[in-house]
Amino acid sequence: MAIPDNVLQLFRTLHRTRQQVFKNDKRALEAARVKINEEFKKHKSEASPEKIEEMLKVGSDVELLLRTSVIQGIHTDHNTLKLLPRKDLLTENVPYCDAPIQKQ
Repeated sequence: MAIPDNVLQLFRTLHRTRQQVFKNDKRALEAARVKINEEFKKHKSEASPEKIEEMLKVGSDVELLLRTSVIQGIHTDHNTLKLLPRKDLLTENVPYCDAPIQKQ
């Protein structure tokens, strides 16, 4: 895939991730939209393939971080915050065992 196609694909992926991660939060949705657009516009004249690949890697890392680490919270009371994790963040909790189980 050509570099311009990769850039456009990352741009679209970041916006889709933004819509999922900040769902129902107008202020965060708008702030993320502005930041994504601002970063892409700032570097639109970049011509070095190495620099573009580096920025694509950073953008992909940001998308992964948003998708896997951000959890929405809603203030329900003065001292209470209700967390709203997305289904893709919920994983099976496997307890840690520091000594292997011996079979008899």
